[in-house]
Amino acid sequence: MSGCLLKLNMVLLSHRLGALFILTVLFVFFASVMFYWRTGEDADGQLHSFSTQSRHEHVLPCLPPPAARGSPPSPGDVLFVETSERMNPSDLFVCSVESAARTHPGTRVLVLMKGLANGNASLPNHWGFSLLSYFPNVEFQPLDLRELFSGTPLAKWYLQAQQRQEPYFLPVLSDACRIAIMWKFGGIYLDTDFIVLKNLKNLTNALGMQSQDVLNGAFLSFKPKHKFMELCVKDFVDNYKGWIWAHQGPHLLTRVFKKWCSISNIQNAMSCKGVSALPQEAFYPVCWEDWHKLFEAISSSELHRLLNNTYAVHVWNKLSHGTRLEITSQALLAQLYSQFCPATAVKMKNDSDKSSRPAA
Repeated sequence: MSGCLLKLNMVLLSHRLGALFILTVLFVFFASVMFYWRTGEDADGQLHSFSTQSRHEHVLPCLPPPAARGSPPSPGDVLFVETSERMNPSDLFVCSVESAARTHPGTRVLVLMKGLANGNASLPNHWGFSLLSYFPNVEFQPLDLRELFSGTPLAKWYLQAQQRQEPYFLPVLSDACRIAIMWKFGGIYLDTDFIVLKNLKNLTNALGMQSQDVLNGAFLSFKPKHKFMELCVKDFVDNYKGWIWAHQGPHLLTRVFKKWCSISNIQNAMSCKGVSALPQEAFYPVCWEDWHKLFEAISSSELHRLLNNTYAVHVWNKLSHGTRLEITSQALLAQLYSQFCPATAVKMKNDSDKSSRPAA
């Protein structure tokens, strides 16, 4: 009798354990369903509220996640640099980053800002940062100039340059940053007054011609530790004349390229020893002397013809800033905003509508 009772207890216990296991599995299953349902509902609500504000379904696409935040620049990144302390990005700045993020959905778009290097742990409350935060491949990091220049001839130059006053120090500092980044990390560098039209990942060890026989560093794409960039860093210090406009930028790249190729003149679209000088229409279809054409009306067909062989459009912000742009017009620049940075364009249009309303 005692043996039967023991067997019965063991059977009942096994059934209880089985029932408990089934109940546990069911609980975890339903909890998971509820969790993902709530998460999806919250995400849908956030995206819906922004898309309603922008009134464009295509304004903010779903993009794949970027690399781990906080990691240093890498050869696969698209890079922007802000060398001033400025932390209130302009419409054009935001458009530049947005257009790069849209044309490079699988690539980290890294914005290095000197204003973040002074103990600012978070970005300020500004519409531009809020808008760009919707793109998961956009990342902001501090620009630590001493760390960037360390281990290069630019380290000593930077310490000395801080002790003297020069008329073009910020542009020269920007010139130094881009060649240091290209040499140390590689990647794709862009000035913050570009509007990107196409993916740039197929361009390697390349820069663009801004005009006949003159190169420009507003776009650079190089592998890390490339010999050409090493020569640029060396020339920056050895032939330093920062008080002469463009001597450390376009003129530096031009003279180094001529030495690199052993030539006296740069032909349109040429390549030598693995470095390519891309034709003017690739990045500078509107030359700096004609910057005002960016604000003139142009038909869609003319725009297509002008930009057929263009990767990105340089807007020449040093010359064009302060010029009024009617965002809803057929101006060349307005059409570029609308097509390649639509979220920024919507914000600009909303601001324009508010300013044109009569006071209550």
